[in-house]
Order: sequence, then structure tokens, then C-alpha cells
Amino acid sequence: MNIGFIGAGNMAGAIIRGLLARGFAQAANIRIHGRDEAKARALAGETGVTLCRSNAEVVAGSDAVLLAVKPGDFPALLASLRTEIIGKKPLLLSIAAGTTLASIAGGLGDTDNSVPVVRIIPNVNARVGEGVAGICAGRAVTEEQLTWTESLFNAVGRAVRIEEDKFSIFQAVACASPAWTFMFIEGLARGGVKKGLTKEQATVAAAQAVLGSARLVLETGLSPSVLVDTVCSPGGTTIAGVAALEEGALLGTVMKAVEKCYERDLEILANT
Repeated sequence: MNIGFIGAGNMAGAIIRGLLARGFAQAANIRIHGRDEAKARALAGETGVTLCRSNAEVVAGSDAVLLAVKPGDFPALLASLRTEIIGKKPLLLSIAAGTTLASIAGGLGDTDNSVPVVRIIPNVNARVGEGVAGICAGRAVTEEQLTWTESLFNAVGRAVRIEEDKFSIFQAVACASPAWTFMFIEGLARGGVKKGLTKEQATVAAAQAVLGSARLVLETGLSPSVLVDTVCSPGGTTIAGVAALEEGALLGTVMKAVEKCYERDLEILANT
């Protein structure tokens, strides 16, 4: 299957590198074009994928086209490719924030929703093959196409099928949260430095602990609260730290961050 990328920014580059590294696709089957010609050329040179001269050329040579452009550029992009996309009907994969399935169909003039479109909300951790992406399908998407899309994003992490009206809350939990997790890692590292570790030692220890903890949740299937109890010994050091976090309202603060992020996303959507 030939895969086209319109946009050659950080997310497109992360996905392409992940697909190649995991053998999901071969470089010969990937085409790219980006408005930033130098960046697109550099990505093609690094990965060996085909650099196209135009967005239309990407569409013409691809069975699936991933649209990785900024939301502000999205309407003009759809308008410029309307004829090519309506004529060929490739599988469209949109990772542009705030662009609903309805707005994509409208931008294409696809009044009968005949173009298969999958909307995706990925996160930054796809850069290291540990991303998570929420996906939902338009009416023209077949189960085979949706399963293939899942496989594509599973190659750079994990894909989760969600309803489109859950995108705002999903982005808060999965896409904004890496920033908060980085803050937590930094807090752990600073605590280590305060008591004598070097910053490098403390950062590696904190980041690896967070990575391993996440894998325990996913691979054991146990709830985080149960796993907390497995680490805490009666009267021990860990429970003393847990008590301090509870005094600082860690859980409530994190829940508030999710809520604020969700509300802000709804505000942005209402103004687009």
C-alpha cells in the first residue's frame, strides 16, 4: 500500500521513521511533500522516501494520504486538492487538530460523504514509538481500512478507537498529558538533586521509573490504585511519600488539569 504524507513536520517525520523502523512500510512506498521545501527534502534524504513536487502528486501516487498540516492551513489545502481527492477517493487520514469529519467533507465538497476519512489525534510520544492515538472513522471507511489505520498507528505506539465527540477529552488525557508527565519527571529529578544525586542520575532514574510504571499498568491489567498498594509497605518509606502527595492534592490537581484542558479545547472548537 502506498502512503502519502502532506506535511513534513515533526509529527509526520516521527510517524514515517516509526513505520520504517518497524517494517510497516518500505521507503519506496512512501511519498511526501511539504510547504517547507527544505524540511521535506531533509526528511526524504534521511529516510529514503520519495519527495514529490506537489501535494497533487502525493495524492496521485498514494492509496492512503496522511494530512499533517496546521489547522489554519487545512481549509485551503482541502480546496486545492478537491478535484484530485474526489476523483481518486484515497483513504484520508487527518491529524489536524479541530478538523471534524464533517468539516473535512465540507472542505472537499463531498456532499455524499463518499471519500473515506479517518480522523486521528496522535501524541508527541510517537517520536519514540510509544505514542497513543485516538481514531474515528467517517461513513465511507470500511472495517478493513480502519483496521489498517489502527495497524499504522500501532506501529508507532497504540491506537484506540473512540467516538468523535470524545476527541476533546481524549486529547486532554493522552495528548496534553505528556507535558504534565515531563513536569512530574522534572520534580522527581529535582528532589533527587536536592539530596545529592547529579541531575543526569536523577533524570534517568525518574524517567525510567515512570516508563516502567506505565508498562506495569498496561501489561498487568491492574488498576493504578492496586499497583500503588503493591509498592507501599506498612509504615514504610513509600507510604510516607504517598501521604505527602495526598496532602498536596496530587490526584485532584491532575484531574483539574484534565478538566481545564478539556474546557479550553471546547472553547477553541467553538471559535473555529
